[in-house]
Amino acid sequence: MANADTPFGLRPIRHRNGAPYNGAANPYYKAAGYATALFVGDVVVKTGTANTAAASAPGLGAFSIATLPEINKTTAGDSNTDGERQTGVVVGFGPNPLDLTKVHSPASTEAVVWVVDDPNVVFEVQCPSAIAATQIGLNAVLIDTHSGSTVTGLSGTEMDGGDSTAPAADASYQLLILRAVNRTDNETNLVHNKIEVVLNNHTEALGMVTNAYGTLGI
Repeated sequence: MANADTPFGLRPIRHRNGAPYNGAANPYYKAAGYATALFVGDVVVKTGTANTAAASAPGLGAFSIATLPEINKTTAGDSNTDGERQTGVVVGFGPNPLDLTKVHSPASTEAVVWVVDDPNVVFEVQCPSAIAATQIGLNAVLIDTHSGSTVTGLSGTEMDGGDSTAPAADASYQLLILRAVNRTDNETNLVHNKIEVVLNNHTEALGMVTNAYGTLGI
């Protein structure tokens, strides 16, 4: 059985201790001057600043100055060497009063963004290459071969299985591979297989310091 080629970014599924994911997320800020669109499933990182003016979104209320940390999309690839880590994964947006039909956040558009920023959340992600049993436990990087969909609102981000950067024991890589998804619609060790991962260089992890590397895969 072939796997469907359906990239969706990263999707929260559970906690590392086995507890189900309960939908928890925190609000962040995407500045109007940020010229990149964001989609559900995109991995994002804090910029080191926050909203410099009050912000609001229908149904969410108002956010005072400095109450929303600003985020950008994480650069795909081994970006940790440039000091960039990961804060979490986008799971939704505050409604855009200028266009309530939008299911993503267009480029150069201010938005309140809901982000799963718990470093212990496990995510499901598609890998365009087959991941073998011997690669479970290694580190991997993100790849953006596909664009996000303005129809579904879903990210096109995937886990790189070797198209550009092969999984390896490298603590600077963005993901830690936990296992293949055990589900009837997922044929493991074939292209477009779905994989369980955690973010490997997390800004919210206790004990992490600037430019620190994450967990070294085995």
